[in-house]
Amino acid sequence: MVYSYTEKKRIRKDFGKRPQVLDIPYLLSIQLESFKKFIEQDPEGHYGLEAAFRSVFPIQSYNGNSELQYVSYRLGEPVFDVKECQIRGVTYSAPLRVKLRLVMYDKDAPAGTVKDIKEQEVYMGEIPLMTDNGTFVINGTERVIVSQLHRSPGVFFDSDKGKTHSSGKVLYNARVIPYRGSWLDFEFDPKDSVFVRIDRRRKLPASIILRALGYTTEQILDMFFEKVNFEVQGKSLVMELVPDRLRGETASFDIEANGKVYVEQGRRITARHIRQLSKDGVDHIEVPVEYIVGKIAARDYINEETGELIAAANQELSLETLALLSQAGYKSLEVLFTNDLDFGPYMSDTLRIDSTTDRLSALVEIYRMMRPGEPPTREAAEQLFESLFFSEDRYDLSAVGRMKFNSSLGREETTGAGTLDHADIIEVMRRLIDIRNGKGEVDDIDHLGNRRIRSVGEMAENQFRVGLVRVERAVKERLSLATLMQ
Repeated sequence: MVYSYTEKKRIRKDFGKRPQVLDIPYLLSIQLESFKKFIEQDPEGHYGLEAAFRSVFPIQSYNGNSELQYVSYRLGEPVFDVKECQIRGVTYSAPLRVKLRLVMYDKDAPAGTVKDIKEQEVYMGEIPLMTDNGTFVINGTERVIVSQLHRSPGVFFDSDKGKTHSSGKVLYNARVIPYRGSWLDFEFDPKDSVFVRIDRRRKLPASIILRALGYTTEQILDMFFEKVNFEVQGKSLVMELVPDRLRGETASFDIEANGKVYVEQGRRITARHIRQLSKDGVDHIEVPVEYIVGKIAARDYINEETGELIAAANQELSLETLALLSQAGYKSLEVLFTNDLDFGPYMSDTLRIDSTTDRLSALVEIYRMMRPGEPPTREAAEQLFESLFFSEDRYDLSAVGRMKFNSSLGREETTGAGTLDHADIIEVMRRLIDIRNGKGEVDDIDHLGNRRIRSVGEMAENQFRVGLVRVERAVKERLSLATLMQ
């Protein structure tokens, strides 16, 4: 390094014995590059001013007779340089001019018939420019925007560590945080039912959001549970055996096959018993009728002759129900597999406290929770639910959020849509239930891998978008007034 007394640089003596391998990086590059991306035109419209304009435009009038479209923008040259701005006490900025196109539609002609088109460049205001030092000059004073460290968008699994409930029971929860849009929370209550919150509002049974997506009770049970098949043979039942499912249970009857007793009644089923059953290839065992009492039906059972519903999906089976099923001629029964160890009946319990029965009632319930006091209609309820998580205008995970989301759920692909889909919501609920069942771990929210830096260009884009939303409201009113005057 060349030292200079005239430039008043302090001479430094290096006492290091090893040569310098890496040069010190240019630390201002993060700020400079971020702001450069903000003001430079992006043809694809992924970031910066271009993305903000495309997210708001085109703006349609309330009656649909006129539309204001965005064409392009350009930044002019600053009037004064940095030094002059500091001397004069003014802001170092450049004029922003936007080319807009006004399209008027003929209301008397068929839909989409254009009546008139006007294109004009509009002065939108001044955009402060960044100096070579990464600062801004505002009213003659040098100022800097500090980057923020915030929680990354994505999905996070956490627990209250037993601090919420007086019993000390650990309650697990999952939170989907978008870059822009409504937060979606799933959480367990002390009774092990799963609830959902939208934007931290009043909680609802989590099955309501699945019903709003169009799923029936039977389909919901298929998503979250494995099944056990029973075949009716005379007055006895033969159960399809998966040995691993029996581990840890206490045998309520003698488990025998081919005349050999593997586990006596009242004994706990251990890993040794499981190995023996698997080794001998035992796949079916005879069970007493009482064993199926209290099990949960996996689907609807209907008397085909009368059309009467004998047992609904998610209904506990009783001796009376079994007798009716036998009379109706059912030779096989399908029930949910649950236990107290690693297959809890959480979604089954949640469905029982869910008052909704179909998609419309679920949509109405969500609408009442989000808009209390307003009378719900089918169209309004569907539009509100669609705009919460599935509309690109209202919801955006961002590229980072989608990557984090897919990574948390164990997916290989790192890219995807900025909105949620049905599979995303179902996967989050499955993962949360797996964690409750002891098959996963919660995230460390303080880990820096779950945080990201929001730099100057990103924050400026967000503020610019907020301003454009206000402009949108004003333009809509002016367009409607202009149409009325015509």
